[in-house]
Amino acid sequence: MRKRKHTLIAPSILAADFSRLGKDVRAAEKGGADFIHLDIMDGHFVPNISFGPFIVKTVRRLTRLPLDTHLMIENPDSLLEVFQKAGSNHLTVHVEACRNLRQTIASIRELGMKPGVSLKPDTPLSSLDDILPHVDLVLVMSVQPGFGGQMFMPESLSRIRELSASLTSRRLKALIEVDGGIDSTNASALVEAGSDVLVAGTSIFRSPRIPSAVHALRRSALMK
Repeated sequence: MRKRKHTLIAPSILAADFSRLGKDVRAAEKGGADFIHLDIMDGHFVPNISFGPFIVKTVRRLTRLPLDTHLMIENPDSLLEVFQKAGSNHLTVHVEACRNLRQTIASIRELGMKPGVSLKPDTPLSSLDDILPHVDLVLVMSVQPGFGGQMFMPESLSRIRELSASLTSRRLKALIEVDGGIDSTNASALVEAGSDVLVAGTSIFRSPRIPSAVHALRRSALMK
């Protein structure tokens, strides 16, 4: 099983208070966050609309942390450069949304960003077989994408184990990121299954003490 010495924490601003976004982002950074996660939803690929490149650009000015941008949109190829210019460091697209996934991933890397690929809970992991050698990150959705605050889907653990075993057997180094319903009750199980990066929105930004919430999630991830 793949192991990391340090589990990476990526607070998702989808759950932040946008009336005090700067304070929330800086509080997450103070707590030791590794990335800031940004969920881009277009109301077509998923049934919700979140925000666009302007917010990514705003967050870029607020923090030096890497920006981990997740595109839940149709036709992502038309906006890759837009999100690069906004300040994204990692850019993740959905296998279900790309007509030529290999070309999309290549374009992301050519723009100087680290490419990632994601898939919905009901999409087979086998859909990633050909692209795994070409990405830096695989985002496993542990809820149906489109809304924050959903309950974690326990069956995601077996998908993470399967993906981790595949990466190990193929000697690939892509990080496994997980997003959806993550908190102190499941962080340890996720890391044990093979997760490298935990995305958390509600459990961090809805806490009265954001830095403490980041610390608590990291401690929970280390527990066995």
